[in-house]
Amino acid sequence: MSNIAPTNPNQGSLAGSFYMVLACLCFALMLVFIKLSGQKFGMHTYEITFWRVFFALIVLGGFSWLKGRDFRTAYPKEHFWRSFAGSVALLMNFYVVLHLPLATASTLQNTSAIFLGLLSIIILKQKPTLVSWVSLILGFIGVVILLKPSAEGDAFAMMLGLLSGAISGYAYLQVLELSLLGEPAWRIVFYFSLLSTLIAGALALFFNFTPITPEILPYIIGIGLTALGGQLLMTYAYQVGQKFVVATLSYLGVVFAILFGAVIFGERLDYLSLLGIGVIVASGILSGKK
Repeated sequence: MSNIAPTNPNQGSLAGSFYMVLACLCFALMLVFIKLSGQKFGMHTYEITFWRVFFALIVLGGFSWLKGRDFRTAYPKEHFWRSFAGSVALLMNFYVVLHLPLATASTLQNTSAIFLGLLSIIILKQKPTLVSWVSLILGFIGVVILLKPSAEGDAFAMMLGLLSGAISGYAYLQVLELSLLGEPAWRIVFYFSLLSTLIAGALALFFNFTPITPEILPYIIGIGLTALGGQLLMTYAYQVGQKFVVATLSYLGVVFAILFGAVIFGERLDYLSLLGIGVIVASGILSGKK
């Protein structure tokens, strides 16, 4: 019997699926903490974003320093544009979470997979397969369906959510390019957290921070812990799990968002909205099929 581990990227531990389910639960809980922070304490987008990335910056930076990792990079410009795009997308996404149902906000963020595919064709000149074209077309049909029933709602938040997905797709493209240049994942996340903390912190100072009280503190900690836990669990899921299965399970975040939105906030989506969400999720799953 051979002791050599399998190298096929489609082979992996079932534990990867479990980790992804937990990651989705963490990210959905993060959305809950964000929405509650806005509703209960009037916290605005900038300070919520600041606490989310500041927590990650301290934990990741401190751990990397203790491990003796090298923070220097030969690609500062590439890191800046990736981090700037990610920061703008995050600010937009958190605004959307505060102004739209959780399921709608989560789905619009997941359109990043659609835009990543489109940008890969335009910028990287990748030759799309038939599956890629079907996925892109399905995705944009889903977006049109999802936007239409919300015409009487917060149209600005809907469009901002879609723009957030597009910018996130560009940021993920930059992550891919940095990875190909040999930059480790921890350094990419560290510089993103650093620039996001500076941008969100400056904006929060301008618009004034909400005073930290014992009542607010659990929500701030909850945002930071669930965001960091979700990121770590998702990373580990992709490392040890079967790639397509893990990517498919990542859309459980939308399901959790629907459930939490209904139970905690009393949110109800009509059938047309649910159809749009379903089509977008199907598009994302299809885009992960190689």
